[in-house]
Amino acid sequence: MATKKQIILPIIVLAIGIAGLVGISALKKPPEEKPVVDTTPLVSVEAIEYKPMTFSVSSYGVVAAKYDTELVAQVSGEIIYLADKFVKGGFVKKGDILAKIDPSDYEAGLLDSQANVASAKANMVQERANGEVALREWAEITSSKPTALSLRKPQLAQELAKLKSAEADLLRSHRDLERTVIRAPYDALISSREIGLGAYVTTGSKIGHIYNTDTAEIRLPLADKEMQYLDQKGTHSEVTLMGNFAGSKQQWQGKIVRSEGVVDSKSRMTYLVAEIEDPYGLKTDKNELRFGTYVTANIQGSNAGNVAVIPRHLIVNGLVAIMDSDNTLRYKPVKIIRQEGANVVISEGLDPGMEVITSALDYPLEGMKLALPVDKILQDEPIETDKTEIAMEGK
Repeated sequence: MATKKQIILPIIVLAIGIAGLVGISALKKPPEEKPVVDTTPLVSVEAIEYKPMTFSVSSYGVVAAKYDTELVAQVSGEIIYLADKFVKGGFVKKGDILAKIDPSDYEAGLLDSQANVASAKANMVQERANGEVALREWAEITSSKPTALSLRKPQLAQELAKLKSAEADLLRSHRDLERTVIRAPYDALISSREIGLGAYVTTGSKIGHIYNTDTAEIRLPLADKEMQYLDQKGTHSEVTLMGNFAGSKQQWQGKIVRSEGVVDSKSRMTYLVAEIEDPYGLKTDKNELRFGTYVTANIQGSNAGNVAVIPRHLIVNGLVAIMDSDNTLRYKPVKIIRQEGANVVISEGLDPGMEVITSALDYPLEGMKLALPVDKILQDEPIETDKTEIAMEGK
């Protein structure tokens, strides 16, 4: 039979165990509740702004002279004079003497022509006098009407023809003598000289090559689709040319003067021609624009009115994603009037101030709710403030 001690001891041990379990259970913290996760997509937006715009079209080309002339000898002879400026790279004025051909033979020819004219005039006077004598003699012999032959009219006409021929020969002699002096036909840059002092040239021999310095031309190729952005197909449009000179960027102003009127069969381009006055700055104080310079051109186009410019990748199937005033995703159709590199120009579809979504969305659905990063920050700020106040109260 169990003693009293044997009965009480297990009860005490059991009580202690139960008390320990209760104490341990009391020390355990209740499981924390998981915070609610906000899955609203965050987006970046940019407000639409309309501004006036004037279109421009870019092109390129090489500067060339409006006129370039191959000088040739129009008479034969020995070169007896060359001007100091008649060298490659030299500048000459209109009428400047470039070279002279020995004029001796042509001076002699002029004297011969003058003598022939004088002789023809004398014969003309003599024949006219013979006609008057014949008329008087005819009147003394008979009262009938004289014939043309009896009055020596055919002989007079023949002498008149000889006189005109002599005068024409005199004009040729004057002209040939003048051509022994080779002059610049306009203000020019000497491109090349093909003769030397003492050289003998014949009619048609090359003397040199010159470029007109009054006006430069640049042929500017344009794709057909670019022509729609120019007024009057570009004619009379202002053009800004840019290129390098003396190691630095330079800029020149010109004007489109004409279109070549055809599409190039190889490049499928239309060519506009721009002109620059006084390219070498010989008459005005302006930057020098040398022939042969490669330049880029910016041609002023038509007025586009008030338009907005947005990145091209934001438009899908003609629609743009926006965030409306309720922070909701909406799609708006837009009218694209031009593409400029990575951007497009739109004229209709979006109101000023509308917020275009510029960030990517994984699964966009029209009508879904959106949030801005700044809104997320503002939502988190009150929670952080509450935690700070609790911590201060605990202290």
